Amino acid sequence: MSKHLEAWIALGLHSALCRPWFEGPVPADDVAPGPLLAARKEKLENLDAYIEQTLNWQAPNRHLLTWASPHYPTLLRQIPDPPPLLYVTGDLQALSGPQLAIVGSRKPTPTGRDNAEAFAKALAEMGLAITSGLALGIDAAAHQGALAGKGVTIAIAGTGVDRVYPAQHRKLAHQIVESGGCLVSEYPLGSPPLPHQFPRRNRIISGLSVGTLVVEAALSSGSLITARQALEQGREVFAIPGSIHNPMAKGCHQLIRQGAKLVETAQDILEELAVLLGQQLQQLELVPVSEPESETDDPLLQQMGWDPVDTDTLIERLGWPAEQVAEQLLALELDGRVQAVPGGFLRRR
Repeated sequence: MSKHLEAWIALGLHSALCRPWFEGPVPADDVAPGPLLAARKEKLENLDAYIEQTLNWQAPNRHLLTWASPHYPTLLRQIPDPPPLLYVTGDLQALSGPQLAIVGSRKPTPTGRDNAEAFAKALAEMGLAITSGLALGIDAAAHQGALAGKGVTIAIAGTGVDRVYPAQHRKLAHQIVESGGCLVSEYPLGSPPLPHQFPRRNRIISGLSVGTLVVEAALSSGSLITARQALEQGREVFAIPGSIHNPMAKGCHQLIRQGAKLVETAQDILEELAVLLGQQLQQLELVPVSEPESETDDPLLQQMGWDPVDTDTLIERLGWPAEQVAEQLLALELDGRVQAVPGGFLRRR
């Protein structure tokens, strides 16, 4: 078994370090003479030492999962380019059930962040594991929502699994593992956050999942790469629509035009997955989802709509004195129903 595993470690190392160079453009800094190239060269030239280090890394909650392992996720095995070796920190059982990927912008609007957390919480309460990339913005909100729903969440790293990136998510990574989830990477231990590694790891996010939900994304967002890969892998793609004035919604609108399923509630996703998963989904401990009411009797909220609006516009629409509008905005902000944003205020619920 040891020699067999050593061979898989070597294959995984070569696949992670060398294969991207033959698949498309790689940033010059990644291949130019310097510390990064020297580190890669050292790993490949000292393969025996790296294999020993990797074997010694294993512990009760640290796993090496080869493509040949019976614990290797079935859906990931089916994609065109499955990683030969996965480094996993946490509970392997988290990878065995149905997963839904939730992705989106690293700089979302407050509404986008709220939606990511709310959808993740509701779907986690239904029993789906929530998979994302531990990045800033939507990824973090998805992980946090799943944790709030007392569910399982899985983070796919674009670095070595022993290096949390960004560093401010170390606490979140710890919470994911402590709550029965796991951190997963195909990259060798100690791998730094190189730009080309993150788009490549996205195929794992979508490959593990029965579907991918894009919450909020600009046209240039990397989450559209994940959505494209999900389609290429034969998986479902869902998108939440937004305001036509919101640049962070344009990526979702493009996906919807291209055939992604428009969803407004977590129940919309569940209904689609019920057809796809059948018996597997029936085995989940499904919990009815209570969707938040969007109707309101508050005249100020009614006049705000769902796009950012400035105070002068609200004064004009309501016909109220400026002081009354300011007082009501402050009360609603303290209640968490509106949020100050550049250009005015945004309704949150």
